[in-house]
Amino acid sequence: MEIAHRVIQLLLLLTINFSVAQNASKGGAQELHVGVILDLESMVGKIAQTSISLAMEDFYAIHHNYSTKLVLHIRDSMKDDVRAASQAVDLLENYNVEAIIGPQKSSQAIFISKLGNKSHVPVISFTATSPSLSSKSLPYFVRATMNDSAQVNSIASIVKTYGWRKVVPIYEDTDYGRGIMPFLVDALQEVDARVPYQSVIPLSATTEQISLELYKLMTMQTTVFVVHMSITLASPFFIKAKEVGMMNKGYAWIVTDGVTNLIDSLNSSVLASLNGALGVEFFVPKSRELDDFTMRWNMRFQIDNPTAPPLKLSIFGLWSYDTIWAVAQAAEKAGLVNATFKTPGVTRKLTSLETLETSSNGAELLQAITMNKFRGLSGNFDLSDRQLQILTFRIINVVGKGWREIGFWTAQNGISQQLNKTRSATTHLGSVSNLNPVIWPGESIEIPRGFEIPVSGKKLQVGVCTSGYPEFMKAEKDHITGSTKAIGFSVDVFEEAVKRLPYALPYEYVIFSTKNDGSSEDYNDFVYQVYLEMYDIVIGDITIRYNRTFYVDFTLPYTESGIAMVVPVRDNINKNTWIFLKPLAPGMWFGSIVFFIYTGVVVLVLEFLGNNKNVRGPIPKQLGIVMFFSIFEEKELVQRFLSRIVLMVWLFFLMVLTSSYTASLTSMLTVQQLQPTVTDVHELLKTGECVGYHRGSYVKGLLEELGFDKSKIKAYDSPEDFHNALSRGSNNGGIAALVHEVPYIKLFLANHCKGYTMVGPIYKAAGFGYALSKGNPLLGDISKAILNVTGGDIMIEIGKKWIGDQDNCQNVGPVTGSSRLTFANFRGLFIFTGVASTSSLFIALITYFYKKKQKSTKITLPNKNQPEESGTDKEHTELQEGNQGARVEQNAQQAGRQENVLEEQSSLERVSDTN
Repeated sequence: MEIAHRVIQLLLLLTINFSVAQNASKGGAQELHVGVILDLESMVGKIAQTSISLAMEDFYAIHHNYSTKLVLHIRDSMKDDVRAASQAVDLLENYNVEAIIGPQKSSQAIFISKLGNKSHVPVISFTATSPSLSSKSLPYFVRATMNDSAQVNSIASIVKTYGWRKVVPIYEDTDYGRGIMPFLVDALQEVDARVPYQSVIPLSATTEQISLELYKLMTMQTTVFVVHMSITLASPFFIKAKEVGMMNKGYAWIVTDGVTNLIDSLNSSVLASLNGALGVEFFVPKSRELDDFTMRWNMRFQIDNPTAPPLKLSIFGLWSYDTIWAVAQAAEKAGLVNATFKTPGVTRKLTSLETLETSSNGAELLQAITMNKFRGLSGNFDLSDRQLQILTFRIINVVGKGWREIGFWTAQNGISQQLNKTRSATTHLGSVSNLNPVIWPGESIEIPRGFEIPVSGKKLQVGVCTSGYPEFMKAEKDHITGSTKAIGFSVDVFEEAVKRLPYALPYEYVIFSTKNDGSSEDYNDFVYQVYLEMYDIVIGDITIRYNRTFYVDFTLPYTESGIAMVVPVRDNINKNTWIFLKPLAPGMWFGSIVFFIYTGVVVLVLEFLGNNKNVRGPIPKQLGIVMFFSIFEEKELVQRFLSRIVLMVWLFFLMVLTSSYTASLTSMLTVQQLQPTVTDVHELLKTGECVGYHRGSYVKGLLEELGFDKSKIKAYDSPEDFHNALSRGSNNGGIAALVHEVPYIKLFLANHCKGYTMVGPIYKAAGFGYALSKGNPLLGDISKAILNVTGGDIMIEIGKKWIGDQDNCQNVGPVTGSSRLTFANFRGLFIFTGVASTSSLFIALITYFYKKKQKSTKITLPNKNQPEESGTDKEHTELQEGNQGARVEQNAQQAGRQENVLEEQSSLERVSDTN
């Protein structure tokens, strides 16, 4: 059955070839000679040769009426750059080729493209991807493939997505390998990933040389590698990497398209060694034409290579197929006639390279190729920029005997699980959730951290030095054992953080010699040692400062941040005769008196409008009533409901005020009111007081920026010097305040609690942290561990051990302000009282004027049922009404006297009954 199947395939291909030849002979087309240079023994060369043959047949089977026809001259470079150049010269001299297709290697394409420049012959390569092949310096070179630099952003996106901070590139020592490196390093730096080392493998490296390089990589902390090699070198490299144990759990490998594009054609042993690796490849959209071509290609390849192992169609086969179509269409569109070559006008004997003839059709053919755009088997085939425009990459994961699709990368959308052209995102935007799950080396589903501390490698070098405050860190060398010992607050925090790391971190202390004064200059030099790679990390009371972040990275701070002042305290209350006035601030006294008078006036007006005869009388009497209303609520004296509301609100106000006054006065008389002598740094500026700082600290520059005169800034070396200077005061040669960082201030107050307090912070600072090299992957883990330490009880214990118990010192912490009751404290109560009084007054006035208007209307309204009275009658009526009113008033007074007599009689009777 297999033999019969082969015979049928052969007959079909012979029929197609015969029909193509027949159509070509009938057409009488103009021949255009084209050279093809391939490494016919390589995997890519074999794939491309079959694709080129099918491309010629398919193109002229469809376009049999074309007036031009390509005639291919295929040459084998045999993996040798010199032979490839020799073949190119032969094609130019002896065959007058109008174009050269397929210098397979970048090193070959560079020289052959220079020949193309000299002879004006376009050179089209579908495999030379090195960025060193610049279109500006090689105007006749056309890259019918992608530039290697096009894939670096997709690789950087993968690194950023998985949170890796260090990456080691591994590349072959060729033009192809070296060309991508500057672009890859730049792309990684844009996503905050460092390249601590670049591994270069010679193309002719033996397995022993590869092993030595791999063992060297194993001694490093970084476990993320980007491999950029041709398949020839990558196959033995990954086999050896698996043998030495670098394809196990914890490692991460990313391979570029040079390997990924041929992943389907790798043998089982190489594929097994790549298990868990990620790969980047050009994405080819599926189509029915591609499926049909793949089936035909498989049949043809078996016929062309009956003894060779089976290979799969790759992207290089599709690009070679589309390249033939692009050149054939360009030849027809340019309307090329018989090729003419111009010989250099020289007389002396020259070499063959100097006598190369110049094509008259080269420029027109080149322009036609670059202007030709069509939909090919590989997708949109556009060489308008003399380079194939790549839009989409696919990210794959090698698993078992095949691969899985992990996601896609595009310049517009970055990394995504599926192609979604409508989503807007930045180039490097992505997260693990945007990709399918990955099976990492060692069949692990846990994302590699990107670094490991090798057991056989050196320990983490931790730089230490003695601080100006030994409580924070003190380092000394053991002269017997030669080891360095370090103790202190900063050391204990670091050691506790290391214990909380999810992995073992072997380390050793290395001492750094300073002046032991903790000066800023010394610490700058100390931190700079990390940048010089003398230490992996430096610890201590190192302030996180902006200028230091240019060359190191800092962990999260493990202490409080900020700069504050230490000032003496004093009893702010003078217990003299007038102390009873001090509980209320002057504004509070004034406001209370104003509202006292206002409330009395409001109640007086309310009662006056209500015709209360008790409030009528001379002005002294009314003033007395106002005072009485403001203090007492007399039901007999106050008759209106609105007045009672005002007095109830006022009574509530007095109750709150008197309670607060009593409490404040009691506190002043019984508790010592210690207050800072200075509460604001600007007070020191206004009064011209002297301030102090620790010698060598950057606080001096801060004080100068605030406006302090240099003569008013004094430097001191120790806490005892601070104490003595503060005790003397600014007028006696000392200082009025000490300006220092908060952690140091707490240490000072722990030993000098009595008589001093902290004011502020007056300036923001980041606190103390540990410094690591830029991009060090330990940074995130140590920062998380520091958060774990500072958020627990262990931090309190470390503080008590080295700094002291802060709870016993009441002066620790900012103490500002006054204990007096101010108007602002009772603003809400004043507003409530004022609104109640004013509202009641307005209501009463509105009611009064409304009733008065109604009454006047009733009096002046005439009676329509009675005749109008004459003037004499009116006077008589008014006289009668007046007499009648007088009699009523006289009767009322007489009734009142009778009531008084009756009350006196009843009182006498009660007295007699009692007796």
